[in-house]
Amino acid sequence: MTPPRGRSSPVPPLTCRGPCDTTVQRLKLRPAAPWCAVEGVTQESFDVIVIGGGPVGENAAARAARGGLRVALVEHERYGGECSYWACMPSKALLRPGNALAAARRVPGVPVGERLDPGPIFKTRDSVAAHWDDGGQERWVRDTGMTPVRGFARITGKREVTVGERVLRAEHAVVVCSGSVPRMPPLPGLADARPWTSREATSAGAVPGRLAVLGGGVVGVEMAQAWARLGAKVDLIIRGERPLPGFAAFAGDAVADGLRADGVTVHQRTEATSVSRTDGEVRVELTDGRQVVADELLVATGRRPATDDLGLDTLGLTPGDPLEVDDSGLVKAVPGGWLYAAGDVTGRAPLTHQGKYAGRVVGDVIAARAAGTDVPERPWTRFAATADHSAVPQVVFTDPEVASVGLTGAREPVHREVEIDLAVAGSTLHADGYRGRVRIVVDTEREVLVGATFVGQDVAEMVHAATIAIVGEVPLERLWHAVPVFPSMNEVWLRLLEEYGL
Repeated sequence: MTPPRGRSSPVPPLTCRGPCDTTVQRLKLRPAAPWCAVEGVTQESFDVIVIGGGPVGENAAARAARGGLRVALVEHERYGGECSYWACMPSKALLRPGNALAAARRVPGVPVGERLDPGPIFKTRDSVAAHWDDGGQERWVRDTGMTPVRGFARITGKREVTVGERVLRAEHAVVVCSGSVPRMPPLPGLADARPWTSREATSAGAVPGRLAVLGGGVVGVEMAQAWARLGAKVDLIIRGERPLPGFAAFAGDAVADGLRADGVTVHQRTEATSVSRTDGEVRVELTDGRQVVADELLVATGRRPATDDLGLDTLGLTPGDPLEVDDSGLVKAVPGGWLYAAGDVTGRAPLTHQGKYAGRVVGDVIAARAAGTDVPERPWTRFAATADHSAVPQVVFTDPEVASVGLTGAREPVHREVEIDLAVAGSTLHADGYRGRVRIVVDTEREVLVGATFVGQDVAEMVHAATIAIVGEVPLERLWHAVPVFPSMNEVWLRLLEEYGL
């Protein structure tokens, strides 16, 4: 990437009290960025300030820098964010060995061991998480032509962000990509019980003898299965009839069956009323009168936007609330067109890949507007995160996997569901006794796909075809001509369209 062009902007005149040349060299600032120090306060000017150096912020910042803007990327913890060190990457490193072992057992004639060895798995997980060292990520920030700024950021005025004793001013925009934090329920005794969040669940270096998991969402089921396969006795506590309540019912039922097959005890239709830790044991009291005793407790009851300490009150916004944005990423409640947001902090589509997509949109929008280019206000351009509304793909990496995009079921009278077993020649060869199911949702007026859900071993790689069909609004009669390879699991597309009537 070509380094961004320097661009200066006026800063109110101040009396300089510091060794300017030395400070510029120490902070590695471009001389074009005017600054001055007054009583220890350093002021610096950029075109764009991005708060949050995770994957969303990195994408927003990189696209703005690619457009020729001077960008400061502020991060208080690790560049690369939650996904790199405590979420997507390490969690999949823990899940993959168990999935691979189970898959090998389903292929006749393949000799496999009886159990997993946690040691090499932890070693691989640590490598995937870069041993929690973000030096490589920070080097990427610098190499991309951006300025990394370490510390907690607070918005202290219009286009102004304060990080410790540094005041950063943005000529064009401030972008909030601060992500989300775990949502902890108000349970008596929970704080004193020292529970795990997703961070401890993905970074622990030893297998607990007993693990209780509170919450049946994606984190809850993935970590329940990962640790059960690593040797822990796991209890999963869920409020409803089945885990994964946001997905099709058959998906939650299949995952629950998979968890039970791995020895997980699934406590359904119950909640925790209190938690206590005594002599190393955690006790969880349930509404149905039962008690779960474990060595560790993972609380996986959702996440909320990380907006508590950003200084939103200075803009008349409520700390802790999501930042509502339009499809260009512009925060609706802040006048002047300078505050943007992307990713979990907006509450729109709290998934890493979807946040990165929104970050790319925001970066392109800011660069275009800064250059005086007209940004079209219409969907499906690179200046609008249109897919957030109708084509959000998601995968739950359990065994069986769940892959979904768009609607999980019919919501309108014109919608029709088609649901069949994933029973084709490809699945028969993929695993002995393969069990899977697929549902598509069709808009019968337009004759296009509006949703798809796949459940079964290794279905994650199948969802992108459905995503393309939804985004492209491919007519079913044309989709019928996309001939699936034989023998592969994608044969199910032909069976689905035949079931629909084509």
